[in-house]
Amino acid sequence: MTSKAHKLLERMKQSKTGWKRQDLDKLYVGFGFIIQHGSNHDIVKHPQYPQLRTTLPRHNYLARGYVDYAIKLVDTLIEMQKETRDE
Repeated sequence: MTSKAHKLLERMKQSKTGWKRQDLDKLYVGFGFIIQHGSNHDIVKHPQYPQLRTTLPRHNYLARGYVDYAIKLVDTLIEMQKETRDE
């Protein structure tokens, strides 16, 4: 995870509207997620934590719910990584 991804996450937490698909792509990739093309949506999953997954539409502008879920998913990843390090 890069410092750019952390900064983007913090900005998304402050304002959850007006984000584009490319912003979520940067966030997910910055935290190590892989984006695969599906039939109607793209599938986002983490290689080390396969239970962390979601789908993204291919439109440019996204509903706030996609940003909310992205924040939740990345926060869950950070917690899981902390737990793994503490073991």
